[in-house]
Amino acid sequence: MTDSKVSTAAALVIGNEILSGKTAEANVVVLARALRLAGIVLERVVTIRDDIDTIATEVRALAARYTWVFTSGGVGPTHDDLTVAAIAKAYDRNVVIHEPTAAMIRSHYGDTCTEGHLRMALAPEGATFVVSESTRWPTVRIENVFLLPGVPEAFRYKLDALMPQIVGGIPFVSRAVFVRLDEGPLVTALDSIALEHPNVEIGSYPKWGDPTYRTKVTFDARDRESVDRALEAFLGRVPKEEIATVE
Repeated sequence: MTDSKVSTAAALVIGNEILSGKTAEANVVVLARALRLAGIVLERVVTIRDDIDTIATEVRALAARYTWVFTSGGVGPTHDDLTVAAIAKAYDRNVVIHEPTAAMIRSHYGDTCTEGHLRMALAPEGATFVVSESTRWPTVRIENVFLLPGVPEAFRYKLDALMPQIVGGIPFVSRAVFVRLDEGPLVTALDSIALEHPNVEIGSYPKWGDPTYRTKVTFDARDRESVDRALEAFLGRVPKEEIATVE
């Protein structure tokens, strides 16, 4: 796990369907927004295929470098759901049945419960489980790695349930200015402000087809005073009539 004073995170997106374009990836943006609110920096996103050795290698590398790791996909009951086995391999653990989860599955499916359903109760030996009233099944956690489903609705529910465990972040303060100019005339001002305020993350995002503004400029840092100083410096270098909105 990283020794950095800043809590960081990585996402490991798993699935041939993502890499083939059969399914559109939708979970990273949800994760990024949740982590940002918690003050956690999402530094890396890796997308890989359904392969036990590949998953195990990536998990080991990410878990050693980042404070938190979130996997997305491969935790269902079918032949291509390999995440549990791969993470067990990464930590040199056996795969076992988590009996409390198995009991929940049996209770939910009743007489229709099959061995296939019970595969969703598999977990690496020694894992812990995040339980919430808002989710049907517990979320598996092994050390600093959380195993989340790839289905977007289930991913969101489980992420909401486990976020209280994600500690160590200092929340960000964010401001935005919507400008009627395109990026070209803003380059000089942005370059100088970035040098003058190195602890503020400044972003510039062009917009096409919107009659109200042409560029959104954002200012992010972990303290409001730094953000406000950078924002005021920017406002002082852009003609007032070109400022559409300040948020």
